[in-house]
Order: sequence, then structure tokens, then C-alpha cells
Amino acid sequence: MNNSISLVALRLFVRVASAGSFTQAAADFHLPASSVSRHISALETALGQRLLYRHTRAVRLTEAGQRYYLQVREALAQLDMAAEQIDGDTAEPSGTLRLNAAIALGRLHLVPLLVEFQKRYPRIDVEMTLTDAFIDPVQEGADVTFRVGRLDDSSLVARPLGMQRFMVCAAPVYLERHGNPQRPEDLVHHNCLVYKGVRGTRQWYFRAEASAAFRAYPAQGSFRSNNAESLLEAAIMGEGIVLFPTWLVYKSLRSGALVPLLTEWEGSEELETNAIHLIYPENRLRSTKVKVFLDFLFEYLGDPPYWDAWQQL
Repeated sequence: MNNSISLVALRLFVRVASAGSFTQAAADFHLPASSVSRHISALETALGQRLLYRHTRAVRLTEAGQRYYLQVREALAQLDMAAEQIDGDTAEPSGTLRLNAAIALGRLHLVPLLVEFQKRYPRIDVEMTLTDAFIDPVQEGADVTFRVGRLDDSSLVARPLGMQRFMVCAAPVYLERHGNPQRPEDLVHHNCLVYKGVRGTRQWYFRAEASAAFRAYPAQGSFRSNNAESLLEAAIMGEGIVLFPTWLVYKSLRSGALVPLLTEWEGSEELETNAIHLIYPENRLRSTKVKVFLDFLFEYLGDPPYWDAWQQL
């Protein structure tokens, strides 16, 4: 390493790049923003390269900065893991755990889980990014990413958290007004509240037996959204019928706000069943904070996850 490049400057650079903000990096490191700027400028001078484009409201990486960011972030992760291993098994797990998850999954399940996790491991800080977009965990620097749905081929380690089990649901007030569908074909006569995301309007698929192929059935209605929780709230208010995974609707089913329908059929939003996976770079398993988080996660959720046992809760 160039002797004029400090470890503090590298950590500040990585934080500015990931947050897209000098102000946020300054707050995280308890430094004045001017001090962060001086460290980054000194780093750029030492390297002879501009690493960041500075704008009034945003900061973004230059092409050289992007390459440097990926390498430096990985090098710092390796240094942190080496320090953890030197501390030995008797040391209390510490450091920053970076997680990424879908918005609804994170809000409904990870937030309460993390509150309990940090009670057990108070020296572990958590940075959780919630987005329904598919991120590149390596690019974003996530230690663990919760991937809902189809899993693309990847060099990352993938560990299943549980299958996605879909249920058709509606509020009692809706069923009183419009009746209860007995077969998937009956959905054409009902107001279906359908998710519409970046891949377009979701299809609803059903099959009567696990060995059979899924078949698409018409699912149309007066309300579509790219936010599943908005559709869920509309269903609870009696607006229509939804098809969602149990991890999203289990509280509403447990409370009676929604009633399960078409229980003799298996539903899906894909032509095949899929799961929720944890994905992470293989080297993250050498990190104590990641190992204790994964152990806590599976202990907390249970097997199968508690949201698939909603009738017993």
C-alpha cells in the first residue's frame, strides 16, 4: 500500500461510495463532513486518479473509482475477518452486519428478528437495505441477501430459508357480498387484486396435485399495485381477493382479517414452485458475525418457518 494512503481514508471512501453521501459517511464515523472530504481528496491525490464525481445532492463513482471500490471493499472485509479470527472464539461477536431483503419481508419479519438478535449480540451493528429490485450482493457489499423467488445461477452460496407457499385470501365482508369461489375458474367473476411490478402484471397459477403442471387462470380486477402490502391492506378492507405467500398474509389469516380460499388447490405466481434463499459470498462464512446471525436466524424462524404454521399460532 502507498504509505500516504491511510486505512481510515479507505474505510471512509468505501462508506461514501456505498452510501452515495459524504454527510452520511461523516455521521457514521462521527467526523465533520469536511474531514471526510479531506481524506478522500488525499486518497485521490495519492492514487493520481479521480474516484468520485461530486454533485450537490449526490456522489457517484468514476469508472476508476468503481474498480477501486470493489477491490478495496473486499480487502477491508478480509482484514476485518482476519481480526475476528485473531480474537478467537472467546471474543464477543462484533462489527457491522450488512443485510439486503425485499421490503415487505424485511419490515414484517427481519425488523423484529433483528431487535432480538441485537439484544443477544449488542456489539454487532446492522445495516439493512430494503428493496424489491434484485441487487448484486457483491456489488452492494451485502454480507447476507434474502432473495425471494426465482434464484439465478451464481457463484454465491445459496441456502434455502423455506418454500414459498401461496394462499388465496379475502376478507369476510367481501365474501358476504360476492360469495366464495369454489374453483380457480370462478375467479373470473371476482375482483382480484393483482401485483404489477417491473416484470408486468403477475399471473395466477393453480394445480390440484403436486405432480400436475401449474395452469394459468384469469385474475383481473379494479386495483393493481407494485406494492404488495397496499394490495393486502385493500383486501383486508374488503376490496377483493389476493394471492400471496404465507409469509406476507399469515398475521391476517391468524387474526381472521382474511379467510383462506381454494385450499384444495396449490397456488403460485410462477409456473414452478420457488423458495426464499439466503445468498452470500463463500468467504462471509468465515466471519463470526455472519455465522452467529445465520444460527440465530434459523433458530428464530423455525423449521418450517413460523409463517407456515399460522393455524397453530
